[in-house]
Amino acid sequence: MNAEVQKGEGLETPGARELLLQTASNIMREGDVVDISLSELSLRSGLNSALVKYYFGNKAGLLKALLDRDMETIVKSVDALLSKDDMDPEAKLRRHISKCIDTYYAYPYLNRLLMRLVRDSDEAEAKRIADQYLLPLHRAYNRFIGEGVKAGVFRAINPQLFYFTVTGAADRFFSARLVLKHCFDQDTLTEELRDSYREHTVDFIMAGILAH
Repeated sequence: MNAEVQKGEGLETPGARELLLQTASNIMREGDVVDISLSELSLRSGLNSALVKYYFGNKAGLLKALLDRDMETIVKSVDALLSKDDMDPEAKLRRHISKCIDTYYAYPYLNRLLMRLVRDSDEAEAKRIADQYLLPLHRAYNRFIGEGVKAGVFRAINPQLFYFTVTGAADRFFSARLVLKHCFDQDTLTEELRDSYREHTVDFIMAGILAH
């Protein structure tokens, strides 16, 4: 083990791993990037940068762990929504799209990080990411839309294309701060902006899928 890690203060500090992940998330969100500097991570977290090696192996391992943290949250929320038998298909889909907007507001780097890790990882790791996160979402969209079509409230559309529509709408807006800055003199992702975009996106997408 790295000697710096062996003697680093706070090696067993409760919550150190979670603090490193959250600090990395904050850096990427605030900088609108999908990479981090270990020196900045250390400065912002107040932890020895050698702890990245201790907990994650290297920076790539840290980024994979961050993706796991954020994507697991999405998959669990989708599973919970699918299990709600007391909600009609339209209400479920509206809730899901709303949660997507909230998720990308919190983690605007998420889709770019996902694509980077799938591209840069070996075949086994890329398949793990797909099997653990992408395929469950695809199956969930099959159910969301299938239930709505069966109930007569949705048009029969391609769930795969619908996934790209929802993800693209959420990702593109919250990862386009340079456009906001240079075209609209606004480069801060405010809660008011999130709320307005959520309402707009839910209404816009639902208008395209509702049977009537």
